[in-house]
Formats: sequence, structure tokens, C-alpha cells
Amino acid sequence: MKEALLYEKIKDGAVRCHLCSHRCRIRDKGFGFCGVRQNIEGILYTHAYGKAAAAHVDPIEKKPFYHFFPGSLSFSIATIGCNFRCEFCQNWNISQASFMDGSSGPAIEEFTPQEIVEAALKNKCRSISYTYTEPTIFFEYAMDTARLAKERGLYNNFVTNGYMTRECIEMAGPWLSAANIDLKFFRESSYKNICSASLKPVLEAIRLMRESGIWVEITTLVVPGENDSEEELEGIARFIAGVDKNIPWHVSRFHPDYKATHNHPTPEATLEKASAIGKKSGLKFVYAGNVYGWGNDTRCSDCGQLLIKREMFSVSEYNMEKGRCPECNAKIPGVF
Repeated sequence: MKEALLYEKIKDGAVRCHLCSHRCRIRDKGFGFCGVRQNIEGILYTHAYGKAAAAHVDPIEKKPFYHFFPGSLSFSIATIGCNFRCEFCQNWNISQASFMDGSSGPAIEEFTPQEIVEAALKNKCRSISYTYTEPTIFFEYAMDTARLAKERGLYNNFVTNGYMTRECIEMAGPWLSAANIDLKFFRESSYKNICSASLKPVLEAIRLMRESGIWVEITTLVVPGENDSEEELEGIARFIAGVDKNIPWHVSRFHPDYKATHNHPTPEATLEKASAIGKKSGLKFVYAGNVYGWGNDTRCSDCGQLLIKREMFSVSEYNMEKGRCPECNAKIPGVF
């Protein structure tokens, strides 16, 4: 175990965690909502440090990032645990595992920050992705890894639910280059009932990250009967456009999983509708995820020139020159 960051001691031996927006009050011997951070005699510890539940080399497009070193490889790392309880989680076998009952569930591998960085370099990765589960809950592990990675010329990104506090975002600012944030719903009730969380902190995190200079992309998993109405999709799209019309929005196809096996897969027509709504709302870059044959190419928002052609997670054509459109010389927003 390692002592956690971003907590304060309060009365009666309890502590208050300020890492994520649950801001858990944790009694002695108790755990936070994430099932990873434990109060032991007034000191908050993380059980996740150095304990990897998943480690893979992925194309960056799989995260998905389309404007952050497209076509590159990213070393992906995760521990168990999450601060959400999403019924449709597609990595539930590791995200919903916990240290609270003394059994970590999935296989755990001891993997130091130094070893992660060396593995990323050995596999010719451009970045390290803290992903699969929620990186906020293994923040200390991610931070130590990211600092070493930056020293070695690697970039760092979070694939996150965005439920982190201002303090957490400010601490990550010096080493976090990009974040793909899940904006799951645009209704408070949906966040509460389906994720055991709240909408407002996610919206605040998106604004703060963008203002902090972190490159932001947003993903919405479109779930039939939950968030696929025109009203909700318009709300999400208009919010993103109000923050920055250059933020890419990924509308992804849902497939039944975990506790949401009663839902049907998202019809592609629904993603087409969502894409049209995004563009009508002023977003310059809207992509469709988990579909084949359309919705994945990047075109210049000024002249329409094809810049990047993708086949699922692979880049098959790359036409940009120093981050600019070769046809009209427009600068394309992102990290290239």
C-alpha cells in the first residue's frame, strides 16, 4: 500500500478524500466508494499502487483519440476499481472488482512505474494511456508513471469518466497531455440512477481540463432507451460546442453487457442521427464508434479535404502536413 494524495484528516479518526467528486468521508478501517482507498488509523492508503489488472499495447484510436497522435501506439494500463457503478460497463470484470473484501478478483500483476515506461518504449509507443477502468482511482500510480514517462519523451492520457475534483485536475496538469472524457448522459437522474454519480462535476471537469490546456475529446456511448433521444443528444452536443467547437465528439454504438443485457445494440441509424445533431450544433468533428465503414475519417472543417482515413482502429491514409490541411493550410486542432 501507499499513502494516498488529496485527503484531509477530520474528527473521530475519519478522513475526507478529495480525489474524486464523491469526496468520501471514510471512517477508520473503512474504504471509499471506489473500493481502492482505505483509512487505516487516520491515514488514507491506496491499495492499487503498482498492481496492474490489465496492460496492453493498443492503437490510440481504440481509446478513442482521433486528434492525439493518430496512427500511433499507446501502452495501456489499468488497476481494478471504479468510482461509478454503470450498469452497461464493458470492462466490468475489472472496474467493478474491489479490494474491500480481501479478494481482488481478476489476476493482478506487480508492475512498477519504471517497468511500465520501459515497456512503452520497448513497444515503440508514443504515449501511455491510463484506461479500461477509471484512472482517477489509481491516481498516485498514474502520476508517478506519467512523470517518468514525460522525462523519457512519452505523452500521457486519461480515458476517464471525468468525475475528478478541481484539485485532482490541477495536480495532473503538468504531466497529463490529453483526456477522453465519457459524457454519458445529460440528465442528473440518469447519472444518479445508473452510475451512482452526478452530472454537474463531469461538466465542470470538461470545462476545467479544456481551460487548463489538456487536449479533450468526448465519448458518449449511445444506449437505446437511455440517452438516445434527440433532446438529450442535442443537450450534450450544445454543451460541448459551448465549451469548444473543436472538441471531437465520439458517439459510440452500445452492445449489451454486464447488467444491461436487456437493451438492444444501438442501431446505426441512431448514430447517424447523433452525428447530424452534433454537426448541426456547431461541432466541427463528430465520429461514430464501434461501426465499420463510415464515421471514422477526419476531414478539414474548412474545406472538407480528407485528412485521415481510418479502417476501424487503423489509419490507412494520412494527408496532414505539420498538423495542417494540405489543401487550404488550415490548422487542425489536436496534438499531432
